[in-house]
Amino acid sequence: MREQPEQQAPPVQRLRVRYAKRGRLRFTSHRDFSRAFERAVFRARVPMAYSSGFNPHPRISYAGAAPTGSASEAEYLELALSEVVVPADVHAMLDEALPTGLDVLEVVESPGGSLSDLLEGSRWRIDLAADRVAVTEAVGTFLAAEEALVERMTKKEMREFDARGAVVSLLVLADADTPEGRTSLDVVLRHGTPAVRPDDVLRGLEAVSDLVTGEAPLMTRLAQGPLLESGGLGDPLAARA
Repeated sequence: MREQPEQQAPPVQRLRVRYAKRGRLRFTSHRDFSRAFERAVFRARVPMAYSSGFNPHPRISYAGAAPTGSASEAEYLELALSEVVVPADVHAMLDEALPTGLDVLEVVESPGGSLSDLLEGSRWRIDLAADRVAVTEAVGTFLAAEEALVERMTKKEMREFDARGAVVSLLVLADADTPEGRTSLDVVLRHGTPAVRPDDVLRGLEAVSDLVTGEAPLMTRLAQGPLLESGGLGDPLAARA
């Protein structure tokens, strides 16, 4: 008779973590990040709760990871712990254990419920090597369009979907807020299935106009959270009433 795996005790505390991917580490894939984070948790001696089964692993839930190559100031995950800890202590321990460029920004105790359900939208900044006048005209055409169909290879197949429908707001930033030689966009995207990414929006701009967006756009996620009636985003780690 096969031996049954040991059943692990349930978590006694959950922490929610906001972290950033900066500089060259924006090219870190989600798989590579999860491995680095698990090593950091081990080095920091965070009292993790583990899954049951023959191959227990630390209980870490990732939510809404940014595409590889994108920088981000708003990535989120949740830790399940076997002991009650002070969130600020875990913040300090993790930040010291992770490489520079993968930076812990905030750690709070979870109030319960689903973190993923709170991440209804994202705000992105896109820096382009493209003419400002041409970008402004393309944005106007895009926003006036009923749809902007684009194609992207998903895990299983090439799919066509509407990039316009996910755009809550899209604007060209002022010259004063833009790096020299660049044109910058501010875009809020509604999360859905399939997820519309900022590079999909660029393809949508090209699809509805003659715009050439240029090489190597820098895409940075500035925020994630619940969508507000104003079109902005709430803080997913803020205390709920």
